[in-house]
Amino acid sequence: MNLTERTLAFASLGEQIRNLSPIEIQELAFRASNANAWFDEPNVINALNGIAYLLDKQNLQDWLYVYNLENISVKKVGVVMAGNIPMVGFHDFLSVLIAGHELHAKLSSEDTFLMQMLAQKLIAIEPRFAEKIKFVNILKDVDAIIATGSDNTSRYFEYYFSKKPHIIRRNRTSLGILTGKETPEELRALGQDIFQYYGLGCRNVSKVMVPPGYSFNHFFESIENLKSLSDHHKYQNNYDYNKSILLVNQTPHFDNGFLLLTQSEQFVSPISVLFYQEYTNTQNLNDQVTAAADKIQCIVSANGWYPESFDFGQAQCPAVWDYADGVDTLAFLEKL
Repeated sequence: MNLTERTLAFASLGEQIRNLSPIEIQELAFRASNANAWFDEPNVINALNGIAYLLDKQNLQDWLYVYNLENISVKKVGVVMAGNIPMVGFHDFLSVLIAGHELHAKLSSEDTFLMQMLAQKLIAIEPRFAEKIKFVNILKDVDAIIATGSDNTSRYFEYYFSKKPHIIRRNRTSLGILTGKETPEELRALGQDIFQYYGLGCRNVSKVMVPPGYSFNHFFESIENLKSLSDHHKYQNNYDYNKSILLVNQTPHFDNGFLLLTQSEQFVSPISVLFYQEYTNTQNLNDQVTAAADKIQCIVSANGWYPESFDFGQAQCPAVWDYADGVDTLAFLEKL
């Protein structure tokens, strides 16, 4: 397959995803949620929509034209995929295959069915991908590694794969920046950045930066439409647990019945908890953001006013060229 053929196959996969019927989506979500209760129908729909957006033919062509992928030396690329949100490993799946390499994927036990479904659909479109896709339990005899995990597992990956070309990703989270002038609509959109996928993704906002004396009353009022989150038993269990921890430790916090806010200099908050930290002026804000750059996946602000940030509500809408951890996966694959 040449690059054009690979690109057209993935564009066709995007078309198939866009044309899934409500019944087909419901069936996919049902089967996925049997293995992972976090993968409910709204989250599966959001993930499928995100993948369909990545696979828009024009988006793919705009992404690929800056790389030289026609005459690469084909390598076996091992990919350790995460399973925190539905099909979160898809971008690596796409990158390895569209570059022309052979994919050896170790799927997360939390997300096997949906990733295998995508592979089956791709092979049905272009059968030559069958020999390029291998799902494995152990990564061995591979030429390069892309691995996503926690800070602890990343240290293991760094040691175990140190002699092979690799990309090792660690814990990251996303940041919201507030000025106190946001409208209810903007705060409602920020709520989506916080709560989509129940806050489990690295692009979920888990901390907000606020000016001194910021009142969260308007924020709480604006996100009241999301209180149905507490209907999910796993989310409610996390909320109850984290609330008890804050109470036992007598940690000052705000509580609206489904979200807990507490001041912290940390960035990665537990599910159902949002950290906040004050900044005194723009320079102080910039200094704090810069100091934590290696922990931040993306930043959101109203209308994207903060440099290199997304608008509220867009944290979970990355373009195909928005690389995890800011590491250019395709450039890595191009040079193997």
